Parts: sequence; structure tokens; C-alpha cells
Amino acid sequence: MRKSILTKREKEVFELLILNKTTKEIASKLNISEKTVRNHISNAMQKLGVKGRAAAVVELLKLRELSL
Repeated sequence: MRKSILTKREKEVFELLILNKTTKEIASKLNISEKTVRNHISNAMQKLGVKGRAAAVVELLKLRELSL
């Protein structure tokens, strides 16, 4: 099994993002702050070398890190 690019938490955040959840909803569901949600998203975008959440989702789908 290959190692994931994302941490477990980053993946959880993106799985909720593709379900059209807001930062606030994600924070509430995962019992973390909205700032922490934004940090996870930023860290993932940096790892992927993309700008924007949508570009990160597209890249993660291509890499099969996420599925719809």
C-alpha cells in the first residue's frame, strides 16, 4: 500500500469539503477550530503545489487520494 500524501486529518477535511461542507461545518464535525480546518487545507494545497481548494480537490482526485 502506498503512503498517502495527506495526513489522516487533512484527508478527513477534504472528504467533507467535497460533500460541500463549509469550514464551520467541518470544524464542528471534527471538533476542531475553523482556523485548524483552514490550516489543514493550506498544508494540503502546499504539499500538492496548487492554489485554491478546487485545484487541490482536482489534484487529489487525479492522484486517487479522494474519490467521489
